Amino acid sequence: MEGEETIFEKNYEKYLVQLKKISFKSIASTIGGKVEDNAIEIPLLGKNYSISFSGITDPSGNKPAYDICVVLSKYLLLCPDTTPKEDEWISFRDFKNSGPLTNYFNNDVERSIASYFKRNLDGLKKSGRSISGYHPNLDVNYDFAMQFDTLPRIPVILLFNDADEEFSAKCFVLFERRAEKYLDAECIAMLGWQLFNHLRKADKMR
Repeated sequence: MEGEETIFEKNYEKYLVQLKKISFKSIASTIGGKVEDNAIEIPLLGKNYSISFSGITDPSGNKPAYDICVVLSKYLLLCPDTTPKEDEWISFRDFKNSGPLTNYFNNDVERSIASYFKRNLDGLKKSGRSISGYHPNLDVNYDFAMQFDTLPRIPVILLFNDADEEFSAKCFVLFERRAEKYLDAECIAMLGWQLFNHLRKADKMR
């Protein structure tokens, strides 16, 4: 049987083949990318990634984690013909085809953030700012609210209530409805996990 690493590598190569069929210049404005030479640069949670027909690299010139490669590839490949208008904020479970992934998102994203940052509100605030988080234009009653540009056209809002004597910590991650025009449900779930992963790494580096 093929190892997981071999399967990932084959899938990665398939994405590169598919990317050769699109024009980076024609989609750059729609997805918020910047084309230089034969590559397009896309920021993901504050880091710039370069995508070309020969590969995907992070700011250090290395190939990023497999899920980041998948998200960036799909973001280019699923680019809509026009900029979608649906900007209302929704939860992950409200996306089409999210059903099989709802438990994963609840457990590995929202509950993981709540568990990791419970009684560490200051750490969450500092970690959020370190990955380019900013105050959302949304009136909500939570202990903490911050917006992140996971990708140029896919902002998310993180809402967090810390634990107290009566209630456990709670976290909710909201997306604009139009996110599903740019990515499928699986990739949106991956973005949610990357948000948690980036926050956790930032907290450990403080």
